[in-house]
Amino acid sequence: MSVTKSAAQAAHGEAAKQPAHETVYQKLRAQILFGELAPGQAVTIQGLTESLGAGMTPVREAIRRLISDGALMFQGNRRVSVPQLRSEDIDEISFVRKSIESELARRAAQRVTPEQIAKLEAIDIALDRAIATGDVAGYLVQNYSFHSELYGYAQAPILSDLADRLWLRFGPSLRVVCGRLGTQSFPDRHKDIIDAMRQNDPEKVAYAMEMDVAQGMEQVSQGLGAAN
Repeated sequence: MSVTKSAAQAAHGEAAKQPAHETVYQKLRAQILFGELAPGQAVTIQGLTESLGAGMTPVREAIRRLISDGALMFQGNRRVSVPQLRSEDIDEISFVRKSIESELARRAAQRVTPEQIAKLEAIDIALDRAIATGDVAGYLVQNYSFHSELYGYAQAPILSDLADRLWLRFGPSLRVVCGRLGTQSFPDRHKDIIDAMRQNDPEKVAYAMEMDVAQGMEQVSQGLGAAN
């Protein structure tokens, strides 16, 4: 699934319109993206069939796809786990995210409508509410939703897909760090992004997105480093 889809779709999908393997993939993907499966946590295929209420075949297919996405790693003995990020991984993810996501933001700014900006602002208000109340799950969902909605406006599916795969890699660690440091420790530049969009300044939007990514990944790096 692309990062251009909403968080609600990521979490639930449209089960009635999807084959079983796609529904299972979306459910398991959301568990990884929003940190319900923690880095290093090993799970069995049998355990996933029970927790997801699915058959063995669609679970195996979902696992295969998520291993290809880099979101899971096979450990043998029918067990898989969410990879743990090393400092080198964080550096690489940060570098690529800043490149890809700032370009997506630039392209989105060139196409965005006033109605779409208003939608981004509504998501950001919900994000602020989650931060103020210490709602970690809500923070993760709304933060992802803001980025995914914005990137959808870029109309760049290849770049969006690459960004989405990166979110799968650092999402579980973001959940861990939020749990340790609290939601209020995570600054965001979303208001800067929205203001620059209203000014019709794509370069300023791209820079604000690059700073948003840099600050967020720095918090992940510091949070994980403090625990080691």
